[in-house]
Amino acid sequence: MAHFISVLPVVWPWFILIAAQICAVSGKWSLGFVLLTCFGLIALTLGLVTPFAAAIASAGLAGALMLRGLNGAFSFVGHIALILWCLAMGAHLVPGFHNLLVLDQAHSGPGSTDFTMYLNLDKPLILFAVLLAWPRMNDGVAYIRKSPLAVGLVALPALFLLGLSVGAIRPEFTLPHWWMIFALSNLFLTCLTEEAFFRGYLQSALSKRLGAAAGIAAASLLFGLAHFAGGPALVFFAALLGAACGLGYYATGRLWVPVLMHFAFNAAHLVIFTYPGPA
Repeated sequence: MAHFISVLPVVWPWFILIAAQICAVSGKWSLGFVLLTCFGLIALTLGLVTPFAAAIASAGLAGALMLRGLNGAFSFVGHIALILWCLAMGAHLVPGFHNLLVLDQAHSGPGSTDFTMYLNLDKPLILFAVLLAWPRMNDGVAYIRKSPLAVGLVALPALFLLGLSVGAIRPEFTLPHWWMIFALSNLFLTCLTEEAFFRGYLQSALSKRLGAAAGIAAASLLFGLAHFAGGPALVFFAALLGAACGLGYYATGRLWVPVLMHFAFNAAHLVIFTYPGPA
């Protein structure tokens, strides 16, 4: 708690961004984008983003909104452009976003490797773009598909058992003093954003064209490949996690289900095992 209170004077703008995310996902579009605009103006005023970065972000959001009115080849090209924009934002390739360093080579426990974390400004904007382009991603299904949901939920602890068996993680019960800022960032800036893009948008779009199984598999593979910087093992485990979350989304059609599955997995990893890996 003390650590969280100590960083409040510099992290408070992100609470406006998170409030905007919650409103947008909840269907309160007007309030969500009013809050997002306020956040953007504050970020510009504080020098957190440059005018160039704000222009690129605004162009991406405007383009996502325009996708609703496109058909045929124009729609296909537009969605490819949106995906490239999202990948650039997620990989922090657009200059001018000054993401805030809040954890610098921190350790969750004595047996864990060091861990660095930023509060991102660019990556969370992906959520708003894909919601504009694919607004019905959170409508839900007519009835819950219980078997796929059960498989997805059981896969989460199975992943930990697999990680233990190959030495990717080790047991280490700890709750670092920075857990609150980690939870806030991981839930909203990471899990919500990634699940909206990979499950709500990509999996939905691919499933519509290729079928549910192929859509889940393709989106999970892409989710794994997005973690290539961590090495082949991380790609493999991330793809399996993506498949579990993909089943949760397929079973319910509700975005909060894979978001909570993803966050619960990350939180358990932090508290029960070496995070992000053994030293």
